[in-house]
Order: sequence, then C-alpha cells, then structure tokens
Amino acid sequence: MSASNDSSPQRIPQTVTSFSENSPETASERAEGPSIDPADVARFSAQAAQWWDPKGPFAPLHRFNPARLRFVRDRVKEHYGLNPNTRAPFAGLSLIDIGCGGGLLAEPMRRMGFEVTALDASSENIGTARAHAEQVGLDIRYKASTVEQMVEAGEGPFDVVLTMEVIEHVADPEGFVRTCSKLVKPGGIMIVATLNRTLKGLLLGKFAAEYVLRWVPAGTHNWKQFLKPDEIRDMLKDEPLTVTGPFGLSYNPLKDKWSEGDADINYMMVAVKKA
Repeated sequence: MSASNDSSPQRIPQTVTSFSENSPETASERAEGPSIDPADVARFSAQAAQWWDPKGPFAPLHRFNPARLRFVRDRVKEHYGLNPNTRAPFAGLSLIDIGCGGGLLAEPMRRMGFEVTALDASSENIGTARAHAEQVGLDIRYKASTVEQMVEAGEGPFDVVLTMEVIEHVADPEGFVRTCSKLVKPGGIMIVATLNRTLKGLLLGKFAAEYVLRWVPAGTHNWKQFLKPDEIRDMLKDEPLTVTGPFGLSYNPLKDKWSEGDADINYMMVAVKKA
C-alpha cells in the first residue's frame, strides 16, 4: 500500500553555521551551490571520522554496500558490454561519485578499474576519504565541491555518474538531478539511488531504521523528502535521457543481507544519455 500521492514539497534548507569553517581544506575547495542543505551537510560532517568504522554510525551502509556495488557493476557491464570477470573490467572508463561521503563506493569502483572523481559538499567527509584512500594506496580524485560547481567549471563528461542516497538530502531535488545528468557523456549512464515515499518507506525506511533498529541517528531522514520513482522520471523528462526503473533493494533480516527485490523502500533509477 502506498502513502498519499501528493507531490514531494520543495525542500527548505535549515539554517546552521558554516559547516566548513574549521575545515583543513582551502577556501578554493569550499562547496557552494543551491543543492546544499547546510543542516544535512553539518550532520554528516560531524560523523566524518567514523565513515570507515564497520561498527560505527555508518555500519548499515557497510552492510548495504555490497548490494549497491553489484547493481552498479552489473548495469555498467551490461550497458558497455564488458566482461566483469577480468581484473579491472572497467579500465578506461571515467566515473564520478556525487555525494561520496567517506568514499565507501569510490574505493571499490577504483579497484574495478574506473578512473574515479568523487565529490562531497562536506570538506570533513572529503578529508576522511582522501586520508583513507592514501592509506590503502588508491589514486582517487576527491573534491570538496557540489555538482553545480563541477558543471560550471566544465568538468567531465563522465562515462558513469553515480548519485547514491543523496537526492533525498538536497534542497532542490529536481535542479540537483538535472545538473547531475549534464555530467553524463553522450551514450553514458547515470544511476540514482534513493528512498521511496510510501507507507513502507515511512514505517521501515524512517521509523524502524532510526528509532527501532537504530541503524542511523534519529532525524537523518525526512520522509516528506523521499521521492517516488515517477517523480524522478518526471524531473528528467526534458533531458536527453532514457530512464528505466525502479530497481528495488530489499533487506533480509534473517540473513542480514541486501539483494534486489521490491522497490517500496530502497530503489535505483537508471538513466542513459542519448549518444
């Protein structure tokens, strides 16, 4: 059963003090743009040092990550007709991870052969991601930046654009995802992952995850800013893209494992740009 069909309201950013005042990054790397919700960036910045702790506040994301990786690997492999069983199957392809956090996706993508650029609005997250990549010997181009700044600077385009569990945290979802699409190379592919604004999304993706299972801190998500698949499809209707999905990801509590399933809570949309 779905929740009400009313359209998702425009997000109004909360006002907080600057989230990068004490950042070690230079002012030239400061993230700026209309997609930023300062309160959300500050919330994730406060936990930045714990991204790679498998028992810390991002533990659920560590368990979720293998399913996301399989989905991206398989869709990109199919799209470009590649063999995923080689050592670096995606060598020669460029990828940008928009809203990369501490680099949980960027690092395995680099290991699979992609030339990876990864950005986040939080300088603290980028500092953690850079430090960890250096420790494990991975050359990833990390930037404290927004997608708007990347487009304005003439960056890209990229063969693969990822924006995973980010759109529900931005101030202007439509402006954000349309700007992301401008970084996709003709013939390239974009994958958007988010949470569905359904009754199950409210009960399990919000209340159970935050208040019962304690997977994420209370207040991490606002159910009203979850998006229905058709809303994302509609946001991209004027872009030169073919959009498919939703492709759902479901959690099995008995196996403590995520796999492809229904799209009532977590799902992904795939957009391919016309060549």
